[in-house]
Amino acid sequence: MYLKESKIIVIKIGSSLLIDDKKKIRKKWLTEFSKDIQGLIKQNKKVIIVSSGAIAMGCKKLNLSKKNLKLDKSQAVASVGQIELMNLFSETFIKSKINISQILLTLEDTEQRRRALNAKRTFDNLFKLGFVPIVNENDSIATSEIKYGDNDRLASRVAQISGADSLILLSDVNGLYTQNPKIYKNAKLLREIKNIDKNIEKIATKSISEHGTGGMKTKIDAAKICQLSGCKMAIANGLLIRPIKKIIDQNNCTWFLPKISKLDARKKWIISSISPKGELVIDDGAKQALSNGKSLLAAGITKVSGKFQKGDHIKILDKQNSECARGLSSFSSDEILKIMGQHSREIEKLLGYVAKSEVIHKDDMVEL
Repeated sequence: MYLKESKIIVIKIGSSLLIDDKKKIRKKWLTEFSKDIQGLIKQNKKVIIVSSGAIAMGCKKLNLSKKNLKLDKSQAVASVGQIELMNLFSETFIKSKINISQILLTLEDTEQRRRALNAKRTFDNLFKLGFVPIVNENDSIATSEIKYGDNDRLASRVAQISGADSLILLSDVNGLYTQNPKIYKNAKLLREIKNIDKNIEKIATKSISEHGTGGMKTKIDAAKICQLSGCKMAIANGLLIRPIKKIIDQNNCTWFLPKISKLDARKKWIISSISPKGELVIDDGAKQALSNGKSLLAAGITKVSGKFQKGDHIKILDKQNSECARGLSSFSSDEILKIMGQHSREIEKLLGYVAKSEVIHKDDMVEL
């Protein structure tokens, strides 16, 4: 239901979906899953995959048990597993004529504004090139993922950064139940959740799996992030063949609905900056362009104040020094000093490298 109206979809795959209990790769499942992705692409949807499995693949390659691994050895195993994991995706997805790329992230990358902005630009450019980004936690250096199994939260951050409409967490259960369905036969599936209250928190129980390190608690944490990002999130059974098609056809999963719209969430984030790093003064023509929903270009800037970097929050003032907008800068203050008042085609010559034409993109700006 909700997937049909989504333009950008993030799908998270757990380790247990790629490798079964006997440590065998579920190649048939992944082949069918690639057909799901192919179907979404044919509907002009943009897809990002967040995949666990580097450590599990490394353990399989080295014939080790994940349960007995110490942290430093886990990181080395993850390094081996990353190559195995991406080779598996590449060999499988090429059959469905899907081009893939790899992006390695840590939670720190998604929390720092400049890194998050760069990640968004990378996603946007990969979409334009016709590629499906596959995001992996950088297990070789990210101790938190290995220790806590936070790929669910990573997936929610990726959804937030990319401006996704829906996040699908594929797990080994149909969704969130009133009780643990593996223990209680009368457990009922909760199909739609608008508010995560204490009762929802209480029934979130940890899953049991050798390869995966997450549980229902991390999925609830991910849902909270999505709700405040204007993104819908589903917990669905990924063990089924063609799991995405099953969601579209049967909707047998748990959906967490956002509390605010995607646009409102982004506006709230931009406006909420307590101390913008700098100010730009613009001319009347640029102010009119902003009123018409356009991006801010260098030609309309007449003055730069403050010291700031790419991705920082800055104020936009009119000729009367009244704040008319606020946004995220695509350039540092030093760079803007070099290009202000100039036509966009002159930017490369002035800075010595190819850069974006917008000083502040319309999607990164809120008019006041």
